[in-house]
Amino acid sequence: MPVTRRTFLQSSGGAALVPVAAGVEAATPRSAKTTPARPTAVAYQFFRADESPFIEAAVERLIPPDEIGPSALEAGVPGYIDKQLAGAWGAGERLYRSGPWQPGAPTQGYQLPFTPAELFRTALRGVRNDLQRAGRAAFEKLPGAEQDAYLTLLQTTPRDLGGVPANVFFESLLGMTIEGYFSDPVYGGNLDMAAWKMIGFPGAYGAYYDLVDKHGQRFEGEPRSLGENGRGAIRIMPAIPATAGHAGMHAPAPARAQAKKS
Repeated sequence: MPVTRRTFLQSSGGAALVPVAAGVEAATPRSAKTTPARPTAVAYQFFRADESPFIEAAVERLIPPDEIGPSALEAGVPGYIDKQLAGAWGAGERLYRSGPWQPGAPTQGYQLPFTPAELFRTALRGVRNDLQRAGRAAFEKLPGAEQDAYLTLLQTTPRDLGGVPANVFFESLLGMTIEGYFSDPVYGGNLDMAAWKMIGFPGAYGAYYDLVDKHGQRFEGEPRSLGENGRGAIRIMPAIPATAGHAGMHAPAPARAQAKKS
């Protein structure tokens, strides 16, 4: 089935690991365009030269461009993911790390010993090795249909990617792609607030005092970012620590309790 925005939004779900958005110092100008210009020459902080092509190609297949809105690549999602993995969340600052490490029930969430950064680095190396063993080209060089088929393989099987189950990696990648696409651009994704314009989300208005008496009227204001100043420029925020319990990041604790009972 062709990948469309409708089928993506219908099928997308939660992720094994999803960060509380963190940022770095930068500035993003506001634009009235619905579809941002395609990003060029991203200066990655975390991804290596042999890793970023997979991320860019993969997110482009997960959220492809269409007449409704931009692709994940056009919306700057790779840069968003990179910033999260390069920061405190990627280092597992508040991630439970004491073990024991064993498979848990689906309700227990993420159960691996890897920090988010370790999970991505290990899985990306595993993907390269997996394709090389099969005598295939690098993921970013495969035709679109073959990329989709490989992503489906990652999504639906626990095949080993150097210690990371493929389905866990896929759910983490998908979750971060969705978050980077729809998050406030202050965190590095959703360039030009294109995703918000696409769905009609107003963003972070401080007050609607001047609109309280305008009942039954469609809101037509441009979306606003948390970090937007009076001139429409967006300052990407410095790193924000992850909060306890977000996205099940403390999930190994229940598995530990379960292990003691058995």
